[in-house]
Amino acid sequence: MSGELHTAEGQIAGTVPHPYHMVEPSIWPVTGAISAILIATGIIFVAHYNDYWFLIAGTLGAVSTMFVWWRDVVRESRTPGLHKLVTQIGMRYGMALFISSEVMFFVSFFWAYFNFFFYPTHMGYAHAPVWPPQHITTIDPFAVPLFNTMVLLLSGTTITWSHHALLENDRRNMILGLGVTVLLGITFLCGQGYEYTHSPFNFYHGGIFPSVFFIATGFHGFHVIVGTTFLAVNFFRALKGQFSVKRHFGFEAAAWYWHFVDVVWLFLFVCIYYFGRSAITVA
Repeated sequence: MSGELHTAEGQIAGTVPHPYHMVEPSIWPVTGAISAILIATGIIFVAHYNDYWFLIAGTLGAVSTMFVWWRDVVRESRTPGLHKLVTQIGMRYGMALFISSEVMFFVSFFWAYFNFFFYPTHMGYAHAPVWPPQHITTIDPFAVPLFNTMVLLLSGTTITWSHHALLENDRRNMILGLGVTVLLGITFLCGQGYEYTHSPFNFYHGGIFPSVFFIATGFHGFHVIVGTTFLAVNFFRALKGQFSVKRHFGFEAAAWYWHFVDVVWLFLFVCIYYFGRSAITVA
């Protein structure tokens, strides 16, 4: 996107001589990349040395970068003449391609899961290879996972309600729907946190099944955090009256992303929680 917006000599906002999105030089991609490196390094240091400094520095850097970058994008979107029709179409294509890449990201996790689901002999166990492994007691799919499924399905309804209200120029219901969706996203994260802390298996012991389970559901939880933050930003923008019937792509992009998160969870619930439950859980 762009850094600080300004009007250079002879170039007044609204009189850009071309329809395309020419961004201004920005430092935020650099700070974002540095923060990502610090977070990755911090995870390694926490795992091996119980040292949290790199992780804390990277997280603070990432959050700060998100704030100032989002601020600049919002300013850009509200500057007359910058986001013309061609620019808006390009942003929609960009968001669609981004979500497509996220789909393939989760495909890799499902691929790993079904590699052992259909071919448990790939685990290398000498005796009675089954999936889940015999020593694993899985999480009851009709307990917290089912509750979280209902929460996400409801959140998909509320964000659609909010979007419809926006198109009908109903500001009150738009804000109400957005606020409820954010609360439902937080509720889901609380449910997943409870599930993880009461899980009968953990990431460090148990072998392949916990690794595949936590990497797939954990990354989905991370995407819920991102989506909830995305929606919260739009909630505060809506309170300030920054959306209109014709100009609300920021809201639309957040809604697309949230529906993507909902659909991925449905696949996780059916494939991993339900079909991947152990015999002990079924009994």
